[in-house]
Amino acid sequence: MYEFVKGTVEFVGPEYIVIENNGIGYQISTPNPFIYAGKMNTNVTVYTYHYVREDLMALYGFETREEKKLFTKLLNVSGIGPKGALAILASGEVQQVVSAIENEDESFLVKFPGVGKKTARQMILDLKGKLQDIVPDYFPNLFNADTFPAAVQSTNHAFEEAVLALKALGYSDKEVKKISPELRKEQLSTDQYIKKALQRLLK
Repeated sequence: MYEFVKGTVEFVGPEYIVIENNGIGYQISTPNPFIYAGKMNTNVTVYTYHYVREDLMALYGFETREEKKLFTKLLNVSGIGPKGALAILASGEVQQVVSAIENEDESFLVKFPGVGKKTARQMILDLKGKLQDIVPDYFPNLFNADTFPAAVQSTNHAFEEAVLALKALGYSDKEVKKISPELRKEQLSTDQYIKKALQRLLK
């Protein structure tokens, strides 16, 4: 229904962003909302997927059409909903995900929130050999701090925002607490914290 939304970034939170277009604020859930923190009050284009369920209507947004395409393919896998698909895309390691599917590496896939052995097996059965149209042109730039300069904020505030974003993706308090001490030693922007956290959670 909505191919994309083009407008001004008005709000960035742990679960979604708000894009203002002609006086209307569109609430859009994205894999890592904080990549837009450096683009507050500037115009962006977000490729959107309009999700409709009996008890839910929501917009999910992505930086590229390739991301959106992968999201829709993940939604077709039994056992994966929008939240699970966002968590997989938030890792920024799409090549690894595709490789795991092609090589039937269930041990890697089950590291994502909400993905158990049954769902990992289903991902492999449903998607193996069907992702070639995404991978060649897919070069994610989700966490490039040069492209998305960090907003002026305290390190502690950035870390707390990252924790909220990780929990919104489905990671448990126990999982987040396990990697927190190591992350707190560094002074990073929110999206950089999220990137490092996901790298450790997926090891």
